[in-house]
Amino acid sequence: MEKHSTYLHHGNPRLTSTVREVVFGLEDGMVSTLGVITGIAVGTQNQFVVILSGFVLIAVEALSMGAGSYLSSKSVKEVEERKLAEEKEELERYPAEEQKELAAMYCAEGLTAPQAAKIAAEVSKHKQLLLKEMAHSELKIIPDALDEPRRNALLMGLSYIVGGLIPVAPYFFRSVLGAIPFSVVITLVGLFLVGAARTKYTAQRWWKSGLELMMVSAGAALVGYLVAKFVEMAFGVPV
Repeated sequence: MEKHSTYLHHGNPRLTSTVREVVFGLEDGMVSTLGVITGIAVGTQNQFVVILSGFVLIAVEALSMGAGSYLSSKSVKEVEERKLAEEKEELERYPAEEQKELAAMYCAEGLTAPQAAKIAAEVSKHKQLLLKEMAHSELKIIPDALDEPRRNALLMGLSYIVGGLIPVAPYFFRSVLGAIPFSVVITLVGLFLVGAARTKYTAQRWWKSGLELMMVSAGAALVGYLVAKFVEMAFGVPV
């Protein structure tokens, strides 16, 4: 059967997790690093301190984000693997009941009882196919597309590094105070481009997706700044 290569569902089954990790890593790398080094730049006006702080932050956060992605993905994978193992055991111990359950799910999707029973009986003859069908229909799991923790961790960590370097870059070429507005601008542009680029996989309007990511991220950064200023004014603690 001819396949349309431009259709996403004919491509990598792990595309969703790839987009999630890359977008999250890039966005968090840009926003977090921008917030920290801007505060340090205003407070110290020392180029070396700003750049060094940026690199330290990026290194620590990239490792932390990668570890978090690994652990969360591994936890999800282990839960799904247990569900699949339990479903496989049920199929072996209670084949008739599972066949009836599958037929009931087909009926719920609109098939007549005779049609559902016939298809369920045919599917039940093939154990691997039956497991995949039950996993998808009952558990909402795709057995061939479980998360890969190490891959997700690597994508998250590398994406964070790339994103974090964007707001730091202007401090290599301009004075500290002169670099601040450039750092803010290129970070906003970077956020917009990440949002626009993801439309290759989402089929949304590129400008709308770009503005969404840029505005949401900028809004989060602004709230963080306002909270910090409130703490500073309320408690007299420099933040």
